[in-house]
Order: sequence, then structure tokens, then C-alpha cells
Amino acid sequence: MSDAIKHECGISLIRLLKPLDYYKKKYGTAFYGVNKMYLMMEKQHNRGQDGAGFASIKLDMQPGERYMSRVRSVANQPIQDIFAQINDRINTAITEHPEYADDVALQKKHIPYIGELLMGHVRYGTFGKNSIESVHPFLRQNNWMHRNLIVAGNFNMTNVDELFDNLVQLGQHPKEMADTVTVMEKIGHFLDDAVAKLYKEIKKEVTNKRDASPLIAKRLNIAKILRKAAKNWDGGYAMVGLLGHGDAFVLRDPAGIRPTYYYQDDEIIAIASERPALQTVFNVKYEAIKELDPGHAIIIKKSGDFAIKSILPSTERKACSFERIYFSRGSDQEIYQERKELGRLLFPKILDAIQSNLKDTVFSYIPNTAETSFFGMVKEAQNYLNKKKEEQILALGSGITKAELHKILDIRPRIEKVAIKDAKLRTFITQDSSRDDLVAHVYDISYGSVKQNDNLVIIDDSIVRGTTLKKSILKILDRLGPSKIVVASSAPQIRYPDCYGIDMAKLEDFIAFKAALALHQDHNSMAVVDAIYEKCKLQLGAEDDQVINYVKEFYAPFTADQISLKIGQLLSPPDINAEVQIIFQTINNLHQACPKNLGDWYFTGDYPTPGGNKVVNRAFINFYEGKNERAY
Repeated sequence: MSDAIKHECGISLIRLLKPLDYYKKKYGTAFYGVNKMYLMMEKQHNRGQDGAGFASIKLDMQPGERYMSRVRSVANQPIQDIFAQINDRINTAITEHPEYADDVALQKKHIPYIGELLMGHVRYGTFGKNSIESVHPFLRQNNWMHRNLIVAGNFNMTNVDELFDNLVQLGQHPKEMADTVTVMEKIGHFLDDAVAKLYKEIKKEVTNKRDASPLIAKRLNIAKILRKAAKNWDGGYAMVGLLGHGDAFVLRDPAGIRPTYYYQDDEIIAIASERPALQTVFNVKYEAIKELDPGHAIIIKKSGDFAIKSILPSTERKACSFERIYFSRGSDQEIYQERKELGRLLFPKILDAIQSNLKDTVFSYIPNTAETSFFGMVKEAQNYLNKKKEEQILALGSGITKAELHKILDIRPRIEKVAIKDAKLRTFITQDSSRDDLVAHVYDISYGSVKQNDNLVIIDDSIVRGTTLKKSILKILDRLGPSKIVVASSAPQIRYPDCYGIDMAKLEDFIAFKAALALHQDHNSMAVVDAIYEKCKLQLGAEDDQVINYVKEFYAPFTADQISLKIGQLLSPPDINAEVQIIFQTINNLHQACPKNLGDWYFTGDYPTPGGNKVVNRAFINFYEGKNERAY
């Protein structure tokens, strides 16, 4: 994705199933869990680099002994910063108390972060907030061990206002309206209620009130608490929670929008947002990693008992397709093949754009994450050429000469590394003209890689705003002297906001929206835009499940090709010499390439939850009224 875009978050959970001295004897360190958590977070750093957090819980600690630890960072390299802090604490403690070095019991008692239950989180700040207070995990503290709650997640809720009001009606006073806080407080409310009811029942069975605590821990029904708390949630989510006494849970939304994978053996239970993180860190095969079903939760009791429980009825599976196109690491076995397929399926459109002239066409890609799709496209180009070669050879028959044969066989796709990302530019210069000049040098080119008047085809993951294309990439590619530049997006046109975790909130930011608006102006059909605004306004305050996405009508008068053509015109710099054409993946091809991830609302407007329609209509109202603000 050549445009900078923030997205997603990454979760990690580790539950050690053996005593800490087991890992000391087998792996040489009681810090086995901490080390594995560091690796899991690093293997998911693609999911967030604005902030990171870590939390741990020690089991069976005595009153007065610290059993919960948390550390968060918004440093330039937050994961490294967190574990540098942890390492410093460990080394300082052992240096000051040498007797801790080989005594696991003393390490657990006196050194923070060493526990049987560990949580990690990496974050992108989709709302522009990047203070330490906005970084997960969030902590809800209480003197009762069972009521301590630590929560982190990869999610956005579309109905935060409603959830906030529900908490107020329950008599709470939430400190802010952030979805993470409201979600945590909702879980916390029903957790408090469950603990209070259990205590009332159990104290009749015991002579010493202190003896009630282990019984509460054993009988606490986490699934029931989650069912009550999540009843009215609308959004995409994968969240992990730890309770102070040692229970843990991971909950996934009913549509499976956000990804969740897990691995378990007799030593460990581990959960992450991405499968390769688990495969690599624990050196296990693809088949050993399981995906958590939508609407379900993994419940891990303090005893180590593991169960998967249905929390909310699963809806139609709408797992995020952007995970496959761009967000998740391409090292996943399925994702690697799907990205190649996306490139392969683009080739017919590319062939049309260059009028089947492969001889005078150079193929490349921008940015590096588009490389896998590029491989799929090149392979399909090779298959196409092989068929052409076969036809030519058979047509010439047995009389073909050696020179003729070599001339045919020597034709192959021309592949070059045309563009190189040179640097991550600082934005310390505030004047727009100066900044644009800097942005124009984000990429550099391989001079001589393209012959004068060649076609140049560039594969991109997706095109959101097109800003980098217009201000940088197309200008520098034009220096190579091609007659035509074709930018091929392995994703369809992004037309609608995402409200489930990706930072794509404003309609007017999308180049596809700008192109459709320009077409309305060209066709004197701005009355359609006015009518959509009125329809959206009429739905304000309606029940979420009654709201219709009227923004679909904005695009309806035009074909995808018409919008693509206008996008090419809008993104062509005025001083460029080459003809520019932008082509996009089709929705059908996207579904063919990624059959398990059919969530496509940012392309189609088919939102998987009622709150999505509410958000997109609000986004249109904001655009129409000139309000530069988010719709959720």
C-alpha cells in the first residue's frame, strides 16, 4: 500500500501450564514465558508501531505480595523499549540479590513480570491519540483479587455512545468514552456482580471468609460474564482479558471480522492475531495452529483447564479481506497463496491495458508488500506467453529453423526493480510546497530499467487516497520515459469507511469517492448527492438495524471502469509526460482469491453489523456539511 495508513492491533497471550521451575530445568530459564512473549510481539510488529504493552499475573501469591505487573511504551521502538525495561528490572534485582539467580521461587516472589499468565499488545493509534494513557493493556484494579481485570484488544466499536450510556444507567461513572474503557467497564460490571453473588453463596459453606476466595476462583463462570457484557456490542473485535486470580479469556466477534489463532500443548497455551507468529515462535506446523470460531471465546481457568465456549450467535462470516491483501504478514501459508492469486487474477486486465504488447512492457511493484501479488501476476504472464509460444511453434511445424525457435523462446516478461523506497521522511517542514518536494523523493528509481516509450506496469496492494502516487511515485516513474504507466491495484476500489479497526474514516479521503464526485459534476447529477444527504439525515436517531447504507447510491450511476478512468485522470500530475491508467481488482476476483475472508465492506458497502450502515451515512453527512471529523 503506497499510501500510509494505520490499521489494526495485535494481541498475544501466553499461559504457562507447568510450574516456573519446569521451564528453568528444561529451557534454562524461568523467564521462558517473557522471552516467548517478546518474540510473539515482535513477529506481529507489523500490526502496530505506535505503542506496545505487556502485562503478567503470578499465580498463588500470598497477600501482600505483588501478583500483577504492567508496562507500556510509546517510544520510537515500543516493543524493544518495554522489554529493555523488563530486562533492566530483572538484571537489577539479580545484581542486588545474587541469591535470586538460581532460585525460581525467589524470582517469582520478588521480581516483577515473571508470571504464568502473560499478555502482549501492539497498537496503531487510529484516532490520532498516542499518549501512554491510550496504550493497551488497560487495568481495572480492586482489592478483591477476582475483580482485578486487565484487557487489551484489536477492535473498534461502532456504538460507543450507546455503550457509554448503558454504563451510566448502571450507576457507573466511566472516566472516558473510549471503546476500550467502555468495554472493560462493561465486563467489569458483570464480573463484580458475579463475584458478589458467588461470595454471598459460598460464605454460607465456609467457616473462614478467606476460604471463599479459592471457591470463587473455581466457580466463576467467565463465559456467562462475557455473554452479558457483549450482548449489545457492535463492531469487530478480538480481545484478551486476564483476571487477577489467574483466569483468562480471548473473545472474537460474531462475524469473525478480527482474526484470532491459538496453539496448545502440555506446556503452554498461546494465542495471537496471526498464525505465523505462533508457528515461528513455537516451531510448530501449520496444522497445529487453530482459528477461534466467530462469536466464541477461549476460557482458561486458573487451574489450566482450557475450553472454547459460544458467547454470541455467529453471524455470516465476514473476516476482513484486508488482512489477506495487506495487513497480515505474508509469511502465512494461506495468505501467501492468496496474494499470488490476486496478482494472477489481475493479469487479464493488465493485458488489455497494454494491448497485449508484452514485448514493450516492463513489470514491477510498489511497495515491497506488493511483491507476492507481483509474483502471481508474473507467473500468469509466463503462462500466457507459453501458450502463445506453443501456438507459434505448432503453426510453423517441422520446418521451423533453430533461429526462429530461439526467437520465439526468448520472449519472456520483462521484470525490473524499478522503484526503491529511499527513506522515511520527517515532516518537520510545515510549508506545503516544501513538504511536497520532500514527499516527491520518498522513492527513487533504477535508471535504465525502462526503455524509452515502453509500457510500465506497477503492482500496488491497494490505492486509498492516491496521494503518494500523485505527489511522488508517478512523477519519478515518468523520469524513466515510458509512454504509458499502468498502476494495477490487487484490491478493488476503496469506497466506504472502515469502522472495525482500520484508519479509513472519512469518505472524502478516498480517491474513488473523489472520482465519483467528479463524475457527478461532469454529468450534472449533483441532485443525486443532495438526495443522498437528505436520506442519510432522515435516518439519524433510527435503530441501527433499520438503517440503510444510502451511500451506495452515490456510486450506483457509474461503472467501476468509469470510476477507474476518472481516478487515473485525477491522479495524473499536470506535468507528467506518460499516459496514466489505474486498474483495480474486481470484487468477484477478490472473493475467488480469498474465499475464507469475505469481509469486503470498504469495497462494497455491505457492512457485517448494523452499526456499519450508521457510520457510513454519518460519514456522508460530515462530507456534505464540510465537517472534517470521524463518523465513529
